Amino acid sequence: MEIIPAIDIIGGKCVRLTQGDFNQKKIYHEDPVLVASQFEEAGLRRLHLVDLDGAKAGKVQNLQVLKNIMAATKLEIDFGGGIKTKESIDEVLAAGASFITVGSIAVKDKESLVNWFDIFGVEKFILGADVIGKNIAIHGWTETVEKDVFSFIEEYHSAGIRQVFCTDVSKDGKLEGPSTELYKEIISRFPDLFFIASGGVSSLEDLAELKAAGGRAAIVGKARYEQRIT
Repeated sequence: MEIIPAIDIIGGKCVRLTQGDFNQKKIYHEDPVLVASQFEEAGLRRLHLVDLDGAKAGKVQNLQVLKNIMAATKLEIDFGGGIKTKESIDEVLAAGASFITVGSIAVKDKESLVNWFDIFGVEKFILGADVIGKNIAIHGWTETVEKDVFSFIEEYHSAGIRQVFCTDVSKDGKLEGPSTELYKEIISRFPDLFFIASGGVSSLEDLAELKAAGGRAAIVGKARYEQRIT
């Protein structure tokens, strides 16, 4: 199973929120390029880069951070946060991102998103299925919609999506373990997905549990900053 480290950006700095709450923000490092370089030196191949300013503003805000990391490393980066237009996708891909992560737009504007699949190639997109309970949460987890995670994934699986990450909001940033049972159910329903578990990973035991459940990758964020996983 692949480990994908996460860097969340506010004001150009590495931060972590608890359960997506901007009022529960902790700055872990001033220099995301240095942090990304350390991940690469440790042998990791991918990076999950989230523009939290962009997610809040509805428009990409930290494109320069992506450019700086790309200039310093060879990491494959998936970038999300504030991507609402074709132009923003053009900018992010031109800056060097390997993948675009989409969540809210997948709920609000399927027509545009499927059109972008045709323009850029569906393989360039990763579906972010963030959940509260089993319902999809959007807009930085401030709003839930009447759609369960299984029907949401099925909708885009049918459209060709093969990479999905799922974050259980109740677990995120709390270092209390991931929602393995939920992830097992998703994996059993969609066995051909490259399924990426996110939220709550706190130990090597958690990673072993996710691997045993059939997860293809796991996003690790706060556990690394807090030295739970070195």
